[in-house]
Amino acid sequence: MRDRGRGGRERVPVVVQARSGRRGLARALWFAAETVVTCGVLILLLVVHQLWWTNQQARAEAGQQVAVLEREWEISPSEGAGAGAGAGVESSPSTSASPSGGGGGTGAPAPGPSAGTGSAARPKPSPSPGRTPSGATFAVLRIPRIGLTVPVAQGISKSKVLDKGYVGHYPGTAAPGQAGNVALAGHRNTHGEPFRYVNRLRKGDEITLRTREGTYTYLVDRILPVTSPRDTGVIQPVPRSIVKPSYGYSKAGSYLTLTTCTPEFTSRYRLIVWATLRR
Repeated sequence: MRDRGRGGRERVPVVVQARSGRRGLARALWFAAETVVTCGVLILLLVVHQLWWTNQQARAEAGQQVAVLEREWEISPSEGAGAGAGAGVESSPSTSASPSGGGGGTGAPAPGPSAGTGSAARPKPSPSPGRTPSGATFAVLRIPRIGLTVPVAQGISKSKVLDKGYVGHYPGTAAPGQAGNVALAGHRNTHGEPFRYVNRLRKGDEITLRTREGTYTYLVDRILPVTSPRDTGVIQPVPRSIVKPSYGYSKAGSYLTLTTCTPEFTSRYRLIVWATLRR
């Protein structure tokens, strides 16, 4: 029934439509959903890149570098190499091991001295890494327990060394086979993650460092599960933690130190593995 107003004219009811407001809300919700999905995809791609792709790239480059080093050493061996083996030193193998990047290698230790090398003379000690340019590789590290074969480069720069999947040699620490402390650092996660499983090492496990001059064998001796990133005592010539003084050594010797981040996927603390040169 139509309503009649003053003057007898009919009034038509006005109906207000809420469609425009609802459409605007729907568009805003759709845009928000698209944004969330896009951000999720980008984060997923970033995680894949960090946890998978950087490992593939770094391991491939590290494996190639191992092959280059060992091929170069076979073509142009040092005068001292092959002169025989002394305490904790093995002569360079006659054929290079089949390398594989990062933690994917066989990790087999280099062969022992050739038969008939009864001389007690030692190969020349490795040249001081301090003379090696930053980022240049000079050794190959093998840890059979965790299947690791990886090149060692001078310095601990992320861009020049660690992010390439290499293990880095702390400047100022000893050279392989020399008295003092050969201190090395490596990523626990991403970029080849060469030290991901060093927590699995046990006392007596072999670690070898091969250079142009020879192969030096160290035996795992002690492990410091957690310490501060600022615990510089662990890489001193006679390594001893300044955070946990009960961990470390009190006498001079020939040590090898492996350092990496802990727990996994963080850089809050450091895990330390110490080994001593085999006598």
